[in-house]
Amino acid sequence: MMSRQTTPTSMKRRDRLLKERSMDAYRNEKKLPDPTLCQICGAVFTAGRWQWLESLPDEAKETRCPACQRIHDRVPAGYLKLSGDFFTQHRKEIMRLIHNHVERQRIQHPLQRIIDTNVMETGEMEITFTEFHLPKGVGEAVKHAYQGELQIHYPEESGQVRASWSR
Repeated sequence: MMSRQTTPTSMKRRDRLLKERSMDAYRNEKKLPDPTLCQICGAVFTAGRWQWLESLPDEAKETRCPACQRIHDRVPAGYLKLSGDFFTQHRKEIMRLIHNHVERQRIQHPLQRIIDTNVMETGEMEITFTEFHLPKGVGEAVKHAYQGELQIHYPEESGQVRASWSR
């Protein structure tokens, strides 16, 4: 029985298990000193985010940005697999679209880059990315331009996005 001071809405529920957020080993737990310069690509962490600056700061701490660290470790945040007869016939123009899309993203967001492009024996291609959002965005750009079938999977355990497009 509830007391007068305790109402059902004020009672705490203790019967739920809360899922922890997936941990990304490439995200800094603590805020980096302002400014911090990536010794590989030249991006600067300032005002709370990584960005490209016209002139580099004189007295900046140096480290690797998360994108350069992922590229060095060869640990992608996402994958996009491209397949199908249409892809095989139009590979060059589709790849040009993909590189243009990624370059537009990279200009505003330095951490969004392609890690690698692998052509498989079957003619399929797998592209790996440094950011979770890129496989979806690139896949949607290809689907918008060339139609086809786009599937996106967000497996919780690995934290890596897997997308596939085919036509």
